[in-house]
Amino acid sequence: MRHAMSIEPTPTSIHRAPGEAASYLEITDLWKSYGDFVALRDISLSIAKGEFVCFLGPSGCGKTTLLRAIAGLDLQSHGKILQGGRNISSLPASSRDYGIVFQSYALFPNLTIEQNIAFGLENAGRSRAEITARVTELLETVGLSAHGKKYPAQLSGGQQQRIALARAIAISPGLLLLDEPLSALDAKVRVHLRHEIKSLQRKLGVTTIMVTHDQEEALAMADRIVVMNHGVIEQVGSPTEIYRHPKTLFVADFIGETNQFPAKVLPDGQVEIGHSAFRCLTEDFATGDTATSVVRPVDIIPHGAYAHAVNAIDRPTTPQNLIDAEVREMEFLGMFWRTRLTAPRLGERTLVADFSVNAVRRLQIETGGVIQVEIPQDRLLLFPRGA
Repeated sequence: MRHAMSIEPTPTSIHRAPGEAASYLEITDLWKSYGDFVALRDISLSIAKGEFVCFLGPSGCGKTTLLRAIAGLDLQSHGKILQGGRNISSLPASSRDYGIVFQSYALFPNLTIEQNIAFGLENAGRSRAEITARVTELLETVGLSAHGKKYPAQLSGGQQQRIALARAIAISPGLLLLDEPLSALDAKVRVHLRHEIKSLQRKLGVTTIMVTHDQEEALAMADRIVVMNHGVIEQVGSPTEIYRHPKTLFVADFIGETNQFPAKVLPDGQVEIGHSAFRCLTEDFATGDTATSVVRPVDIIPHGAYAHAVNAIDRPTTPQNLIDAEVREMEFLGMFWRTRLTAPRLGERTLVADFSVNAVRRLQIETGGVIQVEIPQDRLLLFPRGA
């Protein structure tokens, strides 16, 4: 039964995978409320067969609630879910075609690894010979053939995660659901296992949805990312699209690092930031509009002490939005240096810039020094103030 809501749901456009005429999972006009609290608002999304999609967002954004609705663990208040053309909107979890891996893995501690993997196959009525062959195949697939007789407590966290995956895919489900499967692991193991999961998903061709709050994890693993905030979808796109072309200030700020400055739109493709005019893409704004300008630290280009000293062979185009800056702080982060700069043209606001180790050495950038940096016109993004 549809739950009474203070805001009446209205149809919205469905986010589809580019080039896909049809979809394997189709979610239309989905809402979920708990009393007066609306956890999901007007969600419509299309996921193609074999696609790896990440639901990404901060805690409380609705991503896990959406996953549970798809799984039938927490039915939606309103809306429709189709899987492979079959309406599963009101089906119990036991009647849906999916495998799921939880954050805690939820392995049976009193069963061996082989018995854990075989559990779903036994419930499906498979023959003993078929179960044995399938368990052997899956243990080999996840690289744990020698551990079948062990119990979960005898395995590391990363190994338990792989067994949970093997159990989830044992019955060859049409949909694989992953609820923050790597969050309980240390950073190095997580990086290793996210590549293993992605490789396994590609090998199996199973449609996969993963919930995560880790931006790097989503960027590294997903074919498409669904960015959520306060129960709504902010943007859907490939990792490159989400990172390079955010549609909202929330997406720009949540995915990666940003510098943000108040700005005023000027004529002729310029904005005023601090005390100066900067070239910027202003097509969606009118002269006089106030906005928030955003540039990522990684997009800022160092030119050393004097930009005109850069050889034209190295950089044939004229530098854009060139500013003098003083290096106030430098923080070594292994792959790059994170620097904090102040610049008169920015009204003495702090500008965070990430420079490669080679650039810092070549240009002799050091704390207390003065350099020139460029903010490329196409990487200076504008968003409505307060968006």
